[in-house]
Amino acid sequence: MRPPLAPLLGRRSRLRWVHLILGGALFMPYWLVGTVVVGVLTGEGSMFSGDLTTQFGAYAVGLPLAAITSLFPLTRPMSVAAARALCGIAGDRFTGDRLADGPARGRSAKARTAGWFTLHLGVGALISGATLALPPFAVAVMALPFSPSLQRSELTAYWGLHRPWLQWAGLPAGLLMLLALAAVAAGAGALLAREAPRLLGPSPADRLVAAERRAAELAVRNRLARELHDSVGHALSAVTLQASAARRVLDTDVEFVREALAAIEETTRRTVGELDSVLGLLRDGEDDGELPAPRLDALDALVRGAGRQVELTVTGALDRVPDAVSREAYRIVQEGLTNAARHAGGERVTARIALDDDELEITMENALPDRAPVTRPGGGRGLRGVGERARLLGGTSEAGPLDEVWRLAVRLPLGPARAGGDR
Repeated sequence: MRPPLAPLLGRRSRLRWVHLILGGALFMPYWLVGTVVVGVLTGEGSMFSGDLTTQFGAYAVGLPLAAITSLFPLTRPMSVAAARALCGIAGDRFTGDRLADGPARGRSAKARTAGWFTLHLGVGALISGATLALPPFAVAVMALPFSPSLQRSELTAYWGLHRPWLQWAGLPAGLLMLLALAAVAAGAGALLAREAPRLLGPSPADRLVAAERRAAELAVRNRLARELHDSVGHALSAVTLQASAARRVLDTDVEFVREALAAIEETTRRTVGELDSVLGLLRDGEDDGELPAPRLDALDALVRGAGRQVELTVTGALDRVPDAVSREAYRIVQEGLTNAARHAGGERVTARIALDDDELEITMENALPDRAPVTRPGGGRGLRGVGERARLLGGTSEAGPLDEVWRLAVRLPLGPARAGGDR
Protein backbone atom coordinates (compact mmCIF):
# COMPACT_ATOMS: atom_id res chain seq x y z
CA MET A 1 0.00 0.00 0.00
CA ARG A 2 1.37 3.38 -0.96
CA PRO A 3 1.96 5.78 1.98
CA PRO A 4 -0.41 8.77 1.93
CA LEU A 5 2.45 11.32 1.88
CA ALA A 6 4.44 9.53 -0.86
CA PRO A 7 3.43 12.06 -3.58
CA LEU A 8 4.85 14.85 -1.38
CA LEU A 9 7.76 13.23 0.44
CA GLY A 10 8.52 10.09 -1.59
CA ARG A 11 11.91 9.41 -3.11
CA ARG A 12 11.01 10.86 -6.50
CA SER A 13 9.60 14.02 -4.93
CA ARG A 14 12.69 14.43 -2.75
CA LEU A 15 15.01 14.08 -5.75
CA ARG A 16 13.00 16.63 -7.69
CA TRP A 17 13.16 18.95 -4.69
CA VAL A 18 16.95 18.58 -4.70
CA HIS A 19 16.89 19.37 -8.42
CA LEU A 20 15.00 22.59 -7.70
CA ILE A 21 17.42 23.57 -4.94
CA LEU A 22 20.27 22.94 -7.38
CA GLY A 23 18.59 25.39 -9.75
CA GLY A 24 18.36 27.93 -6.94
CA ALA A 25 22.05 27.50 -6.16
CA LEU A 26 22.91 28.05 -9.83
CA PHE A 27 20.79 31.20 -9.84
CA MET A 28 22.71 32.81 -6.97
CA PRO A 29 25.45 34.45 -9.13
CA TYR A 30 22.80 35.94 -11.42
CA TRP A 31 20.84 37.19 -8.42
CA LEU A 32 23.93 38.84 -6.96
CA VAL A 33 24.58 40.63 -10.24
CA GLY A 34 20.93 41.65 -10.26
CA THR A 35 21.17 43.15 -6.77
CA VAL A 36 24.12 45.26 -7.89
CA VAL A 37 22.21 46.50 -10.93
CA VAL A 38 19.07 47.26 -8.92
CA GLY A 39 21.13 48.91 -6.20
CA VAL A 40 22.75 51.22 -8.72
CA LEU A 41 19.42 52.10 -10.32
CA THR A 42 17.53 52.68 -7.07
CA GLY A 43 20.38 54.11 -4.99
CA GLU A 44 20.02 51.36 -2.41
CA GLY A 45 23.12 51.33 -0.25
CA SER A 46 23.20 47.62 0.69
CA MET A 47 23.12 44.91 -1.92
CA PHE A 48 21.56 42.58 0.66
CA SER A 49 18.63 44.79 1.45
CA GLY A 50 15.57 43.13 2.93
CA ASP A 51 13.27 45.21 0.76
CA LEU A 52 11.08 42.83 -1.29
CA THR A 53 11.10 45.24 -4.19
CA THR A 54 14.88 45.06 -4.38
CA GLN A 55 14.86 41.29 -4.00
CA PHE A 56 12.35 40.67 -6.79
CA GLY A 57 13.99 43.35 -8.94
CA ALA A 58 17.26 41.44 -8.70
CA TYR A 59 15.32 38.27 -9.53
CA ALA A 60 13.87 39.92 -12.65
CA VAL A 61 17.32 41.11 -13.78
CA GLY A 62 18.92 37.69 -13.17
CA LEU A 63 16.52 35.68 -15.34
CA PRO A 64 17.53 37.28 -18.69
CA LEU A 65 21.18 36.91 -17.73
CA ALA A 66 20.62 33.21 -17.11
CA ALA A 67 18.90 32.88 -20.49
CA ILE A 68 21.87 34.51 -22.25
CA THR A 69 24.50 32.34 -20.58
CA SER A 70 22.49 29.19 -21.38
CA LEU A 71 23.66 29.53 -24.99
CA PHE A 72 27.06 28.07 -24.05
CA PRO A 73 27.52 24.54 -25.49
CA LEU A 74 27.91 22.82 -22.10
CA THR A 75 24.56 24.04 -20.80
CA ARG A 76 22.40 21.32 -22.36
CA PRO A 77 24.67 18.35 -21.46
CA MET A 78 24.79 19.51 -17.82
CA SER A 79 21.06 20.17 -17.73
CA VAL A 80 20.29 16.78 -19.27
CA ALA A 81 22.58 15.00 -16.79
CA ALA A 82 20.87 16.69 -13.83
CA ALA A 83 17.39 16.01 -15.21
CA ARG A 84 18.16 12.33 -15.84
CA ALA A 85 19.55 11.83 -12.37
CA LEU A 86 16.99 13.79 -10.36
CA CYS A 87 13.76 14.31 -12.31
CA GLY A 88 12.87 10.63 -12.82
CA ILE A 89 12.09 10.90 -16.53
CA ALA A 90 11.25 7.48 -17.97
CA GLY A 91 12.52 6.54 -21.43
CA ASP A 92 10.14 6.26 -24.35
CA ARG A 93 9.11 2.65 -25.04
CA PHE A 94 9.72 3.03 -28.79
CA THR A 95 12.60 5.48 -29.17
CA GLY A 96 14.43 4.97 -25.87
CA ASP A 97 15.85 8.09 -24.23
CA ARG A 98 13.58 11.13 -24.28
CA LEU A 99 16.39 13.61 -23.62
CA ALA A 100 19.02 14.72 -26.11
CA ASP A 101 22.74 14.09 -25.90
CA GLY A 102 25.46 16.62 -26.56
CA PRO A 103 25.34 20.39 -27.14
CA ALA A 104 22.31 22.01 -28.71
CA ARG A 105 22.48 22.30 -32.49
CA GLY A 106 20.41 24.84 -34.38
CA ARG A 107 18.43 27.87 -33.34
CA SER A 108 15.35 25.96 -32.17
CA ALA A 109 17.32 23.57 -29.93
CA LYS A 110 19.28 26.47 -28.40
CA ALA A 111 16.05 28.40 -27.75
CA ARG A 112 14.48 25.36 -26.05
CA THR A 113 17.62 24.88 -23.95
CA ALA A 114 17.51 28.53 -22.89
CA GLY A 115 13.85 28.12 -21.96
CA TRP A 116 14.61 25.07 -19.82
CA PHE A 117 17.61 26.67 -18.10
CA THR A 118 15.66 29.81 -17.30
CA LEU A 119 12.67 27.82 -16.04
CA HIS A 120 14.85 25.57 -13.90
CA LEU A 121 16.76 28.42 -12.31
CA GLY A 122 13.73 30.69 -11.94
CA VAL A 123 11.46 28.14 -10.28
CA GLY A 124 14.38 26.69 -8.35
CA ALA A 125 15.25 30.10 -6.90
CA LEU A 126 11.70 30.56 -5.59
CA ILE A 127 11.54 27.06 -4.12
CA SER A 128 15.01 27.40 -2.61
CA GLY A 129 14.09 30.71 -0.99
CA ALA A 130 10.92 29.22 0.44
CA THR A 131 12.86 26.15 1.64
CA LEU A 132 15.32 28.37 3.50
CA ALA A 133 12.78 30.77 5.01
CA LEU A 134 9.57 28.87 5.65
CA PRO A 135 10.68 25.84 7.76
CA PRO A 136 12.36 27.97 10.49
CA PHE A 137 9.30 30.23 10.64
CA ALA A 138 6.92 27.23 10.78
CA VAL A 139 8.96 25.60 13.55
CA ALA A 140 8.98 28.86 15.52
CA VAL A 141 5.20 29.15 15.19
CA MET A 142 4.76 25.53 16.33
CA ALA A 143 7.08 26.11 19.31
CA LEU A 144 5.32 29.31 20.37
CA PRO A 145 3.04 27.75 23.05
CA PHE A 146 6.06 26.11 24.72
CA SER A 147 8.57 29.01 24.63
CA PRO A 148 8.04 32.06 26.88
CA SER A 149 10.90 33.85 25.17
CA LEU A 150 9.14 33.54 21.81
CA GLN A 151 5.88 34.73 23.36
CA ARG A 152 7.61 37.94 24.51
CA SER A 153 9.38 38.57 21.21
CA GLU A 154 8.65 41.52 18.97
CA LEU A 155 7.72 39.14 16.15
CA THR A 156 4.89 37.72 18.24
CA ALA A 157 3.58 41.18 18.98
CA TYR A 158 3.91 42.21 15.34
CA TRP A 159 1.79 39.29 14.15
CA GLY A 160 -0.70 39.63 17.01
CA LEU A 161 0.10 36.19 18.44
CA HIS A 162 0.08 37.20 22.11
CA ARG A 163 -3.31 35.60 22.66
CA PRO A 164 -2.99 32.04 24.03
CA TRP A 165 -5.51 30.46 21.69
CA LEU A 166 -3.68 31.89 18.68
CA GLN A 167 -0.42 30.52 19.99
CA TRP A 168 -1.87 27.00 20.27
CA ALA A 169 -3.27 27.37 16.76
CA GLY A 170 0.32 27.69 15.64
CA LEU A 171 0.75 23.92 15.94
CA PRO A 172 -1.56 22.96 13.05
CA ALA A 173 -0.67 26.18 11.19
CA GLY A 174 3.05 25.37 11.20
CA LEU A 175 2.38 21.82 10.11
CA LEU A 176 0.18 23.06 7.28
CA MET A 177 2.96 25.45 6.21
CA LEU A 178 5.43 22.57 5.92
CA LEU A 179 2.94 20.43 4.01
CA ALA A 180 2.15 23.35 1.70
CA LEU A 181 5.87 23.83 1.02
CA ALA A 182 6.25 20.12 0.21
CA ALA A 183 3.19 20.26 -2.06
CA VAL A 184 4.46 23.31 -3.93
CA ALA A 185 7.90 21.74 -4.34
CA ALA A 186 6.35 18.49 -5.60
CA GLY A 187 4.18 20.38 -8.05
CA ALA A 188 7.10 22.45 -9.32
CA GLY A 189 9.21 19.27 -9.68
CA ALA A 190 6.42 17.57 -11.62
CA LEU A 191 6.18 20.63 -13.88
CA LEU A 192 9.87 20.49 -14.71
CA ALA A 193 9.73 16.73 -15.27
CA ARG A 194 6.83 17.21 -17.68
CA GLU A 195 8.56 20.01 -19.59
CA ALA A 196 12.00 18.36 -19.74
CA PRO A 197 11.29 16.10 -22.76
CA ARG A 198 9.82 19.03 -24.68
CA LEU A 199 12.61 21.50 -23.90
CA LEU A 200 15.57 19.12 -23.62
CA GLY A 201 14.33 16.47 -26.03
CA PRO A 202 16.20 15.65 -29.23
CA SER A 203 15.62 17.82 -32.26
CA PRO A 204 15.35 16.32 -35.78
CA ALA A 205 19.08 16.98 -36.22
CA ASP A 206 19.83 15.17 -32.93
CA ARG A 207 17.67 12.22 -33.98
CA LEU A 208 19.47 12.05 -37.32
CA VAL A 209 22.89 12.05 -35.60
CA ALA A 210 21.72 9.35 -33.17
CA ALA A 211 20.29 7.25 -36.01
CA GLU A 212 23.54 7.53 -37.96
CA ARG A 213 25.52 6.53 -34.87
CA ARG A 214 23.27 3.51 -34.23
CA ALA A 215 23.49 2.51 -37.89
CA ALA A 216 27.29 2.70 -37.76
CA GLU A 217 27.36 0.62 -34.59
CA LEU A 218 25.06 -1.99 -36.13
CA ALA A 219 27.19 -2.09 -39.27
CA VAL A 220 30.30 -2.75 -37.17
CA ARG A 221 28.48 -5.44 -35.20
CA ASN A 222 27.30 -7.10 -38.40
CA ARG A 223 30.81 -7.06 -39.82
CA LEU A 224 32.27 -8.57 -36.67
CA ALA A 225 29.49 -11.16 -36.57
CA ARG A 226 30.27 -12.18 -40.16
CA GLU A 227 33.97 -12.49 -39.32
CA LEU A 228 33.26 -14.65 -36.28
CA HIS A 229 30.78 -16.82 -38.17
CA ASP A 230 33.06 -17.39 -41.13
CA SER A 231 36.35 -17.95 -39.28
CA VAL A 232 35.13 -19.92 -36.26
CA GLY A 233 32.43 -21.77 -38.19
CA HIS A 234 34.87 -22.88 -40.85
CA ALA A 235 37.48 -23.92 -38.28
CA LEU A 236 35.01 -26.06 -36.34
CA SER A 237 33.69 -27.70 -39.51
CA ALA A 238 37.20 -28.39 -40.83
CA VAL A 239 38.43 -29.75 -37.51
CA THR A 240 35.36 -31.97 -37.18
CA LEU A 241 35.79 -33.31 -40.70
CA GLN A 242 39.51 -34.00 -40.28
CA ALA A 243 39.05 -35.63 -36.87
CA SER A 244 36.23 -37.82 -38.17
CA ALA A 245 38.28 -38.95 -41.19
CA ALA A 246 41.35 -39.62 -39.04
CA ARG A 247 39.31 -41.70 -36.60
CA ARG A 248 38.02 -43.94 -39.39
CA VAL A 249 41.53 -44.76 -40.74
CA LEU A 250 43.41 -44.61 -37.46
CA ASP A 251 44.60 -48.25 -37.74
CA THR A 252 45.13 -48.41 -41.50
CA ASP A 253 46.58 -45.10 -42.73
CA VAL A 254 48.94 -43.55 -40.21
CA GLU A 255 50.24 -41.03 -42.74
CA PHE A 256 46.75 -39.64 -43.34
CA VAL A 257 46.18 -39.38 -39.59
CA ARG A 258 49.43 -37.43 -39.27
CA GLU A 259 48.35 -35.05 -42.06
CA ALA A 260 44.91 -34.63 -40.48
CA LEU A 261 46.38 -33.76 -37.08
CA ALA A 262 48.76 -31.27 -38.70
CA ALA A 263 45.83 -29.68 -40.56
CA ILE A 264 43.82 -29.48 -37.33
CA GLU A 265 46.75 -27.81 -35.57
CA GLU A 266 47.25 -25.28 -38.37
CA THR A 267 43.54 -24.50 -38.62
CA THR A 268 43.07 -23.95 -34.90
CA ARG A 269 46.23 -21.82 -34.61
CA ARG A 270 45.13 -19.59 -37.49
CA THR A 271 41.58 -19.29 -36.14
CA VAL A 272 42.75 -18.41 -32.63
CA GLY A 273 44.75 -15.53 -34.10
CA GLU A 274 41.74 -14.27 -36.06
CA LEU A 275 39.50 -14.67 -33.01
CA ASP A 276 41.89 -12.66 -30.84
CA SER A 277 41.88 -9.83 -33.39
CA VAL A 278 38.10 -9.69 -33.63
CA LEU A 279 37.62 -9.92 -29.86
CA GLY A 280 40.15 -7.12 -29.48
CA LEU A 281 37.92 -4.88 -31.59
CA LEU A 282 34.89 -5.86 -29.53
CA ARG A 283 36.77 -5.15 -26.32
CA ASP A 284 38.00 -1.75 -27.44
CA GLY A 285 34.64 -0.79 -28.96
CA GLU A 286 36.42 0.69 -31.96
CA ASP A 287 36.45 0.06 -35.68
CA ASP A 288 39.21 1.50 -37.83
CA GLY A 289 37.42 0.52 -41.06
CA GLU A 290 39.70 -2.47 -41.74
CA LEU A 291 39.10 -5.77 -39.99
CA PRO A 292 42.14 -8.00 -39.46
CA ALA A 293 41.02 -10.64 -41.95
CA PRO A 294 43.33 -12.85 -44.04
CA ARG A 295 43.61 -12.37 -47.81
CA LEU A 296 43.78 -14.59 -50.85
CA ASP A 297 47.49 -15.20 -50.32
CA ALA A 298 46.48 -17.43 -47.37
CA LEU A 299 44.36 -19.76 -49.54
CA ASP A 300 46.92 -22.56 -49.54
CA ALA A 301 46.75 -22.93 -45.75
CA LEU A 302 42.95 -22.73 -45.91
CA VAL A 303 42.77 -25.55 -48.48
CA ARG A 304 45.23 -27.72 -46.55
CA GLY A 305 43.08 -27.40 -43.47
CA ALA A 306 39.98 -28.44 -45.43
CA GLY A 307 41.44 -31.84 -46.33
CA ARG A 308 42.45 -33.85 -49.38
CA GLN A 309 39.03 -33.71 -51.01
CA VAL A 310 39.41 -30.03 -51.95
CA GLU A 311 40.84 -29.18 -55.37
CA LEU A 312 41.78 -25.54 -55.95
CA THR A 313 42.50 -23.96 -59.34
CA VAL A 314 43.73 -20.38 -59.60
CA THR A 315 43.97 -18.33 -62.79
CA GLY A 316 45.47 -14.86 -62.63
CA ALA A 317 47.76 -12.88 -60.33
CA LEU A 318 45.91 -12.84 -57.02
CA ASP A 319 48.52 -10.60 -55.41
CA ARG A 320 47.24 -7.76 -57.58
CA VAL A 321 43.66 -8.00 -56.27
CA PRO A 322 42.74 -4.94 -54.15
CA ASP A 323 42.92 -5.58 -50.40
CA ALA A 324 39.20 -5.09 -49.76
CA VAL A 325 38.26 -7.54 -52.52
CA SER A 326 40.98 -9.98 -51.42
CA ARG A 327 39.69 -10.06 -47.83
CA GLU A 328 36.08 -10.61 -48.82
CA ALA A 329 37.02 -13.20 -51.45
CA TYR A 330 38.98 -15.18 -48.85
CA ARG A 331 35.95 -15.24 -46.55
CA ILE A 332 33.68 -16.29 -49.43
CA VAL A 333 35.94 -19.22 -50.28
CA GLN A 334 36.14 -20.10 -46.58
CA GLU A 335 32.35 -20.12 -46.25
CA GLY A 336 32.02 -22.21 -49.41
CA LEU A 337 34.38 -24.82 -47.95
CA THR A 338 32.49 -24.73 -44.66
CA ASN A 339 29.20 -25.27 -46.45
CA ALA A 340 30.66 -28.17 -48.45
CA ALA A 341 32.15 -29.77 -45.31
CA ARG A 342 28.75 -29.71 -43.63
CA HIS A 343 26.64 -30.93 -46.54
CA ALA A 344 28.83 -32.64 -49.16
CA GLY A 345 29.29 -35.83 -47.13
CA GLY A 346 33.05 -36.03 -47.78
CA GLU A 347 32.70 -35.73 -51.58
CA ARG A 348 35.32 -33.89 -53.62
CA VAL A 349 35.02 -30.11 -53.73
CA THR A 350 36.34 -28.12 -56.69
CA ALA A 351 37.14 -24.47 -56.26
CA ARG A 352 38.09 -22.24 -59.16
CA ILE A 353 39.29 -18.65 -58.84
CA ALA A 354 39.65 -16.76 -62.10
CA LEU A 355 40.92 -13.20 -62.41
CA ASP A 356 40.57 -10.99 -65.46
CA ASP A 357 40.92 -7.28 -66.07
CA ASP A 358 37.59 -6.29 -64.52
CA GLU A 359 36.46 -8.85 -61.97
CA LEU A 360 37.29 -11.81 -59.78
CA GLU A 361 35.16 -14.91 -60.30
CA ILE A 362 34.84 -17.60 -57.60
CA THR A 363 33.17 -20.90 -58.44
CA MET A 364 32.80 -23.80 -56.00
CA GLU A 365 31.09 -27.12 -56.77
CA ASN A 366 30.47 -30.36 -54.94
CA ALA A 367 28.24 -33.34 -55.57
CA LEU A 368 24.80 -33.23 -54.01
CA PRO A 369 24.45 -35.61 -51.04
CA ASP A 370 22.17 -38.63 -51.27
CA ARG A 371 20.08 -37.31 -48.41
CA ALA A 372 18.93 -33.80 -47.78
CA PRO A 373 21.14 -32.10 -45.18
CA VAL A 374 19.77 -31.65 -41.69
CA THR A 375 18.62 -28.09 -41.14
CA ARG A 376 20.27 -26.57 -38.09
CA PRO A 377 18.24 -24.21 -35.84
CA GLY A 378 19.32 -20.68 -36.72
CA GLY A 379 21.35 -21.92 -39.69
CA GLY A 380 21.57 -20.41 -43.13
CA ARG A 381 23.63 -17.37 -42.18
CA GLY A 382 26.68 -18.44 -44.18
CA LEU A 383 25.27 -18.09 -47.69
CA ARG A 384 23.45 -14.95 -46.59
CA GLY A 385 26.80 -13.56 -45.44
CA VAL A 386 28.34 -14.48 -48.82
CA GLY A 387 25.61 -12.50 -50.55
CA GLU A 388 26.13 -9.52 -48.23
CA ARG A 389 29.87 -9.51 -48.88
CA ALA A 390 29.34 -9.65 -52.63
CA ARG A 391 26.76 -6.85 -52.61
CA LEU A 392 28.98 -4.62 -50.47
CA LEU A 393 31.57 -4.76 -53.26
CA GLY A 394 28.99 -4.30 -56.01
CA GLY A 395 29.17 -7.95 -57.06
CA THR A 396 26.73 -10.83 -57.40
CA SER A 397 26.28 -14.18 -55.71
CA GLU A 398 24.34 -17.29 -56.76
CA ALA A 399 24.04 -20.58 -54.88
CA GLY A 400 21.95 -23.68 -55.49
CA PRO A 401 21.75 -27.10 -57.17
CA LEU A 402 22.74 -27.30 -60.85
CA ASP A 403 23.13 -30.54 -62.88
CA GLU A 404 23.43 -32.80 -59.84
CA VAL A 405 26.01 -30.57 -58.14
CA TRP A 406 25.78 -27.79 -55.62
CA ARG A 407 27.27 -24.66 -57.17
CA LEU A 408 28.32 -21.39 -55.58
CA ALA A 409 29.22 -18.66 -58.09
CA VAL A 410 30.39 -15.20 -57.03
CA ARG A 411 31.56 -12.31 -59.17
CA LEU A 412 33.41 -9.40 -57.55
CA PRO A 413 34.35 -6.26 -59.49
CA LEU A 414 37.89 -5.06 -58.92
CA GLY A 415 37.00 -1.37 -58.79
CA PRO A 416 39.62 1.26 -59.63
CA ALA A 417 42.49 -1.23 -59.15
CA ARG A 418 43.09 -3.36 -62.23
CA ALA A 419 44.67 -6.79 -62.26
CA GLY A 420 45.90 -8.84 -65.17
CA GLY A 421 48.31 -11.56 -66.22
CA ASP A 422 48.30 -15.29 -65.56
CA ARG A 423 50.52 -17.41 -63.51
